[in-house]
Amino acid sequence: MTEKRGKTLQLLLVLAVIFGSHHLMPIKMLIEPPLNYLGLPLILVGVLLDVWAASLFREKETSFKLQGGNAFLITDGPFGFSRNPIYLGILAALLGLAIFLGSLTAFLYPALLFILFQFVFIPMEERRMEETFGEKYLEYKRKVRRWL
Repeated sequence: MTEKRGKTLQLLLVLAVIFGSHHLMPIKMLIEPPLNYLGLPLILVGVLLDVWAASLFREKETSFKLQGGNAFLITDGPFGFSRNPIYLGILAALLGLAIFLGSLTAFLYPALLFILFQFVFIPMEERRMEETFGEKYLEYKRKVRRWL
């Protein structure tokens, strides 16, 4: 299975879990129509941010995983205002989805994911970035915030 197909299946699984739990156990409705439609622009912003950031990886012919000799530190585009624009885009899209669905259940997923990103994934990635890029990454880290 290709990496792209695997990512698509992961995304579909996450969306199925969110929609399924929202419909099977909506703890409490927090946002009712028409206010829930305010989530749609946030979904779009999140998706566009992810596409923009991922396109820079393709343009620079580098990998998300820092494997091989072609690792490249990207600091322009969305990486100029966030060290983690892909995670930011994912969270924005999921928060937009939670607003659109409106139930407390849907809000649990972006909250849980934020905790995982903030305290597990990003610290691990930052250690690898420091090992790979050294002072260049540390300087970038001093200039650009983790989220915004």
